Amino acid sequence: MPDTPYLIAAVAVSAAITWALRALPFAALSRLRASGTVQYLSTRMPAGIMVILLVYCLRDLPLTASRAIAPLVALGVTVGLHLWRRDALLSILGGTAVHVVLASTLFAP
Repeated sequence: MPDTPYLIAAVAVSAAITWALRALPFAALSRLRASGTVQYLSTRMPAGIMVILLVYCLRDLPLTASRAIAPLVALGVTVGLHLWRRDALLSILGGTAVHVVLASTLFAP
């Protein structure tokens, strides 16, 4: 068993490194807020991320099989809810609920 001063030093070093790693993004963020690139990305990235997630989720979906109906209906519900209410949480939860219900009841393998 290591000595007590060694353990205290190890915990202190670990705590200092953890604190520094968590504080570093906030220190860098203050300089980046004025950057034109960061402002441009903050307006364009949410839509880009959604497109990437959509392609990732639907990439292996066979469009000719009946298995494709549940995800496509859920996608339509998600888009419809978002266009109607402009609430991301409602859209995600509504689309997920529709997909789970359809996939586990009507279109179960």
